[in-house]
Amino acid sequence: MGKLLVVGATGLLGRAAIKYFRAKKGWICSGLSRRPHNFRNVEYVAADLLDNPSIEKHHSKLREVTHILYAALYEMDDLLSGWRHNEQIKTNTKMFENLMNIVSLYSPNLRHISLLQGTKAYGIHVEPMKAPAKEKWPRHNHENFYWNQEDILKRICNAKNWSFNIWRPQVVLGTATGSPMNLVAAIAAYATICKETDLTFYQPLGAPVVTEATDANLFAKALEWAFNEPKAKNQTFNITNGDVLIWHHLWPEICEFFKIPLGPKRNRTLSTALPKLEKEWSFITNKYGIKQLNLKELVGGSWQFLDRALRDAGPSPSPSIVSTIKIRKAGFSGCIDTSDSLKNCFKEMRREKLIP
Repeated sequence: MGKLLVVGATGLLGRAAIKYFRAKKGWICSGLSRRPHNFRNVEYVAADLLDNPSIEKHHSKLREVTHILYAALYEMDDLLSGWRHNEQIKTNTKMFENLMNIVSLYSPNLRHISLLQGTKAYGIHVEPMKAPAKEKWPRHNHENFYWNQEDILKRICNAKNWSFNIWRPQVVLGTATGSPMNLVAAIAAYATICKETDLTFYQPLGAPVVTEATDANLFAKALEWAFNEPKAKNQTFNITNGDVLIWHHLWPEICEFFKIPLGPKRNRTLSTALPKLEKEWSFITNKYGIKQLNLKELVGGSWQFLDRALRDAGPSPSPSIVSTIKIRKAGFSGCIDTSDSLKNCFKEMRREKLIP
């Protein structure tokens, strides 16, 4: 029997991991977060990673933990500028350090820790990224809490003889509420408002950026594989769906899914326009009897992330592509069509009554 502690249980990857492992024979799950996660048969650990006593009081729940997925993340209100802000770096470093100090004392059965990074490890938020990005490259020369967390992870795993993995997904497609980088929720809310209010669902303008996505459920499968694969021990892996993501090409399919007309190409600052439509969203939630969340509770800060994804990147934007050769050579062959992944997420939002 393994016990998986998911830290950041209400986020995109945290939720997907809990849903996946709680259905697996031989596993029990525990979810740590500040907000309740409301999963059946999943132990809730209510804690603030910046407050040591709030973690330490759960020492009895930590004793049987064998595996940890660290998916917690602090983002500033100004999302994009926050990526290089000292406050963001210090906060995320401290959150991870606090947890590691406590589990090193109270988790005698711990065997493995998985830590999340992302393509900012390759400096994509600093300068155009060389493609395809590879895990074996030296660290990109910029300040990043990734490096601080990684150093802490390797130091403690070496001292305790724990194994680890570091994961670098691309844009994550999954289902969650209030996340700062949830394009699925932002697009679904935008499309729903357009359908119900006759607003135009504008297409992205400019040359398309060629990038990739990572399905949250695919990540959960990769996590299980790595727990059991000796070749994966103490390795860093890029993880993506296996195809490319071009929003210009997906826009007609999104329109078809939501049964709305395809609008003209135009830049629109959604992070400015959409938060003003709380009254319209409240009308929609009442009309269809879906969960009574306001737009901020549903979408969080993800409007900014969607603006960045749909930005006019100039005549020849650099591709944002990572190599997944390493994980494939190690034995993981999972993949999913990104179009199917996106539609599956929309369907899940409907099942959870987040959208009509």
